[in-house]
Amino acid sequence: MKLVTFIYNNESRIGALTEDKRVVDLNYAYKALLESEGKVRSELIAEAYIPADMEGFIEGSDDSLSKAKESITYALSKDAAYKHPLIHAFDSVKIDAPVRKPGKIICVGHNYREHIKEMGRELPENPVVFAKFANTITGPQDDIPHYPISDQLDYEAEFAFVVGKKTRNVSREDALEHVAGYTIANDVTYRDIQRRTLEWLQGKTVEGSLPLGPWLVTSDELDNPSGLDVRLTVNGEERQKTNTSNFVFDVQELIEFLSNLMTLEPGDVVLTGTPGGVGVARDPQTFLTDGDVVRIEIDKVGVLENKVAKTELANHDNKVHS
Repeated sequence: MKLVTFIYNNESRIGALTEDKRVVDLNYAYKALLESEGKVRSELIAEAYIPADMEGFIEGSDDSLSKAKESITYALSKDAAYKHPLIHAFDSVKIDAPVRKPGKIICVGHNYREHIKEMGRELPENPVVFAKFANTITGPQDDIPHYPISDQLDYEAEFAFVVGKKTRNVSREDALEHVAGYTIANDVTYRDIQRRTLEWLQGKTVEGSLPLGPWLVTSDELDNPSGLDVRLTVNGEERQKTNTSNFVFDVQELIEFLSNLMTLEPGDVVLTGTPGGVGVARDPQTFLTDGDVVRIEIDKVGVLENKVAKTELANHDNKVHS
């Protein structure tokens, strides 16, 4: 199943993408199903199992997923009117990032052999881990903001997964049972800002620097995260190409490692690293500029494409005026 967060009438909702590219509103579809069965308190039941937000849905784990499948079948088989639309044409709604408010965004650096080589480093003995924050997330149909704080805006194609269950000290063998699904990320980085200090946080957490999406492919549909081709182009020119079989630390190892350090929560996002070909490592160095179109394709997941847009810094005036 491909799960989307979409905007309709200025409201953010959760949906499922059908094979013919329609969007089923899962929350309303489940309410309609319950009402058709004469269930008492159908609205409360629907909010418990299939709320309108992705984070709440993911917390419901397998129960929510099975009820979502029933709701899709019902919505697609019925032409009966409901007080809210159950199905939307894909082009009639705005597709947002699948997860908007994760508790944690954990990033892994130096996790592809060719990227480590181009950066002149040795293979790490343990995963290199850093963070981004929720303010960095931007949607698959939004621009990548390029603020006038640096001219060294770089791209990083990333295969990402979303945690589906509360996870602590899980073994490699059981790790994939704790994944809700997979998506595509672009770990946009301001390189000179990243290198101001030994840690990378500054260059990784600029507002809007994490395009994410376009949907979440559930782990029952994509049950093996290895062997997937990853490709990034800028204005049609190939810059990065690899396969997830080239990981130093695969998804199972990352879950085992991270859950030994911390409790992973439903909705947490983990970026698994970027391959070789980043702009800072090219000769000559090549950075993103206004109007560039960055496209990332990952097998069995989809395509994430965003345009770079020169953006002025916002000035939030919080002073009290009398």
